[in-house]
Amino acid sequence: MTELSFPAAIEQASSLLALWERGELSDEVLADRVAELVASRDGARGFFVASLPADNPLMDRLPEPLVLQLRAAGGEVVDLTARNLAMSTAMEWQHRHSEDEEHRAGSERVQARSTELLRQLDPTSVKERLERLLAAAAGDVEAGGEDVAFLERWGYNAEQKQAIARAIEAVAEPTTPLS
Repeated sequence: MTELSFPAAIEQASSLLALWERGELSDEVLADRVAELVASRDGARGFFVASLPADNPLMDRLPEPLVLQLRAAGGEVVDLTARNLAMSTAMEWQHRHSEDEEHRAGSERVQARSTELLRQLDPTSVKERLERLLAAAAGDVEAGGEDVAFLERWGYNAEQKQAIARAIEAVAEPTTPLS
């Protein structure tokens, strides 16, 4: 299979989401197709750009076959999910302070979905990845590695970095089932 460009991956992921939502793809077939997408960095980026903010229940429901494929994809999925958690958290903070409720709701959706997905991926990989991101948010250049540059590239301020740290810590908190 030829590797898709980032825009083509977004388009393909959007198409898969629509087919799944209409009941035209089973959870298993969707998971297999997503596995093909997330096999490349651009494919994985495209999948997350299409699925995390989407007005589609897939990332809220997270079918087991999909979780298994995302877990099997390894570090790339963990990395992108951690970065989506950081970016959506920082943007939620920004939108709250600019009183942009529409965009704030979208950022909160991505943040919640990223948190839940991280809870279901390989715990060791997630812990290691989030520890680096947490160190970067705290300004620890040595332990934070390339995440320091990632946070600086986006121009996040100290309060946004504190919000990111809280979001990272929330991944480890137990979820409370809905009654």
